[in-house]
Amino acid sequence: MNEKKIIMLASAGSSTVFMFNGIRANYPISSVIIEEKLSTKKLIKRKIKRLGVWTVLGQTLFQLLIVKFHFKFSKKRILEIEQQFGLDNTPIPESIIKHVTAVNSPECIAFLKEAKPDLVIVNGTRILSKKILNEIKATFVNTHVGITPKYRGVHGGYWALVNNDKENCGVTVHLIDEGIDTGGILYQMNISPQKDDNLVTYPYLQIAKGIECMKLAINDFSNNQLKAITPKVSESILWYHPTLWQYVYNWIVKHVK
Repeated sequence: MNEKKIIMLASAGSSTVFMFNGIRANYPISSVIIEEKLSTKKLIKRKIKRLGVWTVLGQTLFQLLIVKFHFKFSKKRILEIEQQFGLDNTPIPESIIKHVTAVNSPECIAFLKEAKPDLVIVNGTRILSKKILNEIKATFVNTHVGITPKYRGVHGGYWALVNNDKENCGVTVHLIDEGIDTGGILYQMNISPQKDDNLVTYPYLQIAKGIECMKLAINDFSNNQLKAITPKVSESILWYHPTLWQYVYNWIVKHVK
């Protein structure tokens, strides 16, 4: 096995920490590039342009009321998942962290060019531009909390359950291209939520399985055996945050939370 140089390109958050700690024992990571969070004002403006005021209002209320509510009352369940799957929240050493304004910024591209990684593990960032994908001669791999291509976008596990599609409730590790979660699929695994799980805890189950998938993908890459697989389903849909009223309806009528 030839040792490859690995860099993480990520946003700040627990999933990035879990991924880093989950793979570093087997596959050393030389640097972790963390991009700054996009301002709420800019984010809302972008969403309104794409989805309209009414939808964005409903999504904002969902995040302010439902997401915060579940986080408050799901701490015990989150801890159970962390312990069950050995999710390690030990902070990433500051000595290997590089902070950038955005993943597509000139400073980020310059850093990657100088570092010359073989593999870039992406986690929770904004969409990578054509420029960064073309200028950096590395393989970019992402963990998506949903089964692609049917559940692209956000809350893939939640929407699968809403659609009574448990066989497609899971996580995907895939190659990155210019689309949104459209790259070649490397590995996929399902999750099995319990009655006390909800859209806040699903991602913890997904990142646990995602780490397993990523380890398999890195092993394949290290042995020059990386290859995409045929999707379980060909249907391709991009999903967004539910609105407050969509979420309440699905909770009451479909018993999906």
